Amino acid sequence: MKKRYLIPLILILLSAGLTVLARCVKPFADFYAAKIFPKISAPLAFLSGLVPISVGEVLIIIALLLIAVGIPVMILLLIFRKSSRRRTAAVSLTIALWSLAYVSVTESLNCFMLYGCTRFSQLYFTESDHDSSQLLELYGILIEKTNDLAGRVPRDSDDRFTLTIDPEEAARSAMTAAAEDYPQLSGYYPRPKPIQFSYFMSQSNLLGMYFPFTMEANYNDDMVRTNLPDTLCHELAHLKGFIQEDEANFIAFVATKDSPDPQVQYSGYLRALEYVRNQVVKSNIPGAEELTAQISEQVRRDWFRFMPDTYWEDNKKKEIIPTETVTAASNAATDASLKLNGVEEGIERYTGVVALLLDLYFPGE
Repeated sequence: MKKRYLIPLILILLSAGLTVLARCVKPFADFYAAKIFPKISAPLAFLSGLVPISVGEVLIIIALLLIAVGIPVMILLLIFRKSSRRRTAAVSLTIALWSLAYVSVTESLNCFMLYGCTRFSQLYFTESDHDSSQLLELYGILIEKTNDLAGRVPRDSDDRFTLTIDPEEAARSAMTAAAEDYPQLSGYYPRPKPIQFSYFMSQSNLLGMYFPFTMEANYNDDMVRTNLPDTLCHELAHLKGFIQEDEANFIAFVATKDSPDPQVQYSGYLRALEYVRNQVVKSNIPGAEELTAQISEQVRRDWFRFMPDTYWEDNKKKEIIPTETVTAASNAATDASLKLNGVEEGIERYTGVVALLLDLYFPGE
């Protein structure tokens, strides 16, 4: 077999083997995450950070073009250029194998292997069981703090929170500061990048996206700015090897809550309050209604807002595939991906941040 075929095949098999090993041998996964991953991820993040636009988005567009245009062209060449069929097939196979090898290696090293690591909560907290009274107390704590911050942040003519800082730099600073308490968060942070095709992200119900094959933190540039500091910290947490979604949510909270800027704090507290409120409602805890009534009108104007009020109407012309279809497909793909990576709860793992918040506020002995 020629090297141009053999080498990518070996890389694909090697990356698969490393993923399996990391899933089966936790000490190996932890060693990789602590000692090897930073040496791979930091240079890649630095290099991709030199480009002002999302390299990952560009690569995805190129891949889609290759599939949409390259495959038909290859078929036509195989049919009508009989004298060069062997060469056409060889070039096509080489491109496909090397592309698959690149994706396989980067996904394994920068994502799949990290699912086998010791969880963030086990590294820094003593996990314990929590009862409904503690959940209710946490709800009250978050309501009080969020109400206070709501009155300290800039607001527009509709009395809604408006962001006046550079959220990208604020998120980088918040994550750097969080590393003082959580050392694995230390190191270089590239500037997060907006996605040009953000409408498709909106249809997919995505605020942010981590690209393992370029080590970039990307975000939906159409979202309500209230969400930006928290979302950016979430995606930057992935760059440090914390792949689990609930842990990235939690890291975003601890980074934003300790920021010196009330705008960054408010974004984090607002998101945490949303998750806890949903869990309180789901648990049907007696006494929750009284606490919910204490949520200020300013907070109520800001929370659970992900897109501007008239967003879908204003962008209707951009809809190529129905939003309901894209959203359902995206949720199904995310759920399947998480379950394939050993996350039994699937997409529900995002809400696991509530348990981590309880561990933070009510640590076990």
